[in-house]
Amino acid sequence: MVEDRATVRYCDHEGLPAAIEGAHVLLLWDFFSSAVRGVWDRAGALRWIHVAAAGVDRLMFDALVDSDVVVTNARGVFDRPIAEFVLGSVLAFAKDVHRGHDLQLARTWQHRETLTVADSTALIVGTGAIGREIARLLRAVGMRVRGAGRTARAADPDFGEVVAGGDLAAHVGWADHVVLVTPLTEETRGLVDAEVLAAMKPTAHLINVGRGPCVVESDLIAALSAGRIAGATLDVFDTEPLPQDHPLWGMPGVVVSAHMAGDAAGWRDALARQFVDNALRWLDDKPLMNVVDKRLGFVPSGPR
Repeated sequence: MVEDRATVRYCDHEGLPAAIEGAHVLLLWDFFSSAVRGVWDRAGALRWIHVAAAGVDRLMFDALVDSDVVVTNARGVFDRPIAEFVLGSVLAFAKDVHRGHDLQLARTWQHRETLTVADSTALIVGTGAIGREIARLLRAVGMRVRGAGRTARAADPDFGEVVAGGDLAAHVGWADHVVLVTPLTEETRGLVDAEVLAAMKPTAHLINVGRGPCVVESDLIAALSAGRIAGATLDVFDTEPLPQDHPLWGMPGVVVSAHMAGDAAGWRDALARQFVDNALRWLDDKPLMNVVDKRLGFVPSGPR
């Protein structure tokens, strides 16, 4: 449908310098790519970039932020799959599923008591669309939920109470599960550090489905090694793929997932349909959906 109305070029990283010249729109399908910065001097005609991901941290650089080029993202595609992944992680931790699998492989019959999820507590750090879907799903199984965001507020329809994310250490002690779903910005880089980890319950479970650098990995490893928290389910890391000699692979209580929390079957088709819908809006001179605030690094909540 787009090809019927516009000239479309396809390229890889190496072909981008030639393909970007004269282009008005760029679909950054490889959402981990940082290639745009290197061809910015050739992108004088560019008016809109769409990133096929919720996070846009790999794309942003000062010249783009200061320009009139509009950036949109894939907000909405990954909300439910990531929320289901988080719920599954909560249940697996509470019901000791991963240790049970290890015992099965060792052919060891060991009776254990597990935890209930009803009335347990979750602090969701990141109050955007994905965080809200997580909150709704966790509340549906009887969990008590709070959010942590840029602005503290009461009576939120999904989180109930939202606490200030900038003062995270003062609030994590309430939670049995601390769920990170923040975009990577200067404010969230290293957000979960030794101070925050020390403030968590020793029985607490950290889930990171946001960005790896939001957690100080060395501090997390130290906290897990010392038993200061009970476990962590990690879908994102500082370095991806996670190096084979990384200590997180073999640590008790740690579950490693290959940055796939949102990648439910059909996700690529959903991303493609979303771009086509937005491209047709652009060609018809209609307002674009999912416009990113380039200085914040995400799509603000509320009407745009």
